[in-house]
Amino acid sequence: MFKTVEESRVEISQLMLPSFTNFGGKIHGGYILGLMDQIAFSCASKHSQGYCVTASVDKVNFLNPIEVGELVTMKASINYVGTSSMVVGIRVISENIRTGKTKHCNSSYFTMVALDDSGKTIKVPGLKLKTKIDAKRFIKAIKRRESESEKNKTLSLVYKNVDNYLDELKNYRVQIDF
Repeated sequence: MFKTVEESRVEISQLMLPSFTNFGGKIHGGYILGLMDQIAFSCASKHSQGYCVTASVDKVNFLNPIEVGELVTMKASINYVGTSSMVVGIRVISENIRTGKTKHCNSSYFTMVALDDSGKTIKVPGLKLKTKIDAKRFIKAIKRRESESEKNKTLSLVYKNVDNYLDELKNYRVQIDF
C-alpha cells in the first residue's frame, strides 16, 4: 500500500498568547517544540493509521523570534518512509495578523515510529511521490540519514581513542588538566 504526501499533510494555526512567553518576552522555544511534536504525531499517525512516537528530532534552528499576538502556522508532511519509521518535515511560519507580514521561524525534521497496541513496530505504507518536490524531500531525507550515519561513525572513533584527537583542541578555549 502506498499513500501520497498530500493524504497525510497536516496544517495547524494558533494565536500566540502572553502565557507562552519566555523571560525575554518572545514565544518560548520549548512551547513551539511541543506544538511541532504534536503536528509530527498527527501527520505520522495519519499516514500510518496507528499510534506513533517521536524517535528523534533533526536540528532545530530558531530563525526568527515569534511575538505575542502573531498567528503561528505549522505545516507538516511525510518526507520519507522506512519500514516502520517516517520523517515528518515541519515548517513554522508566524504572521503579524495586523500587517499580514510573515516570517519563516523554523524548519525541522521529526523521525516518528509507528507502533501497535503492544508497543511493537508496525510496517507503514510506502510513499507515492507525485511531484519533483516530493522526490526532492525524500532524497534529502536519505542524504540526511547517510550523513548522520557517517557522523556517528566518526564520533564513535573519538570515544574509542580520544588521544588521537586531543591536538584538535589547541585552537579552542579549553584547558586540559589530565
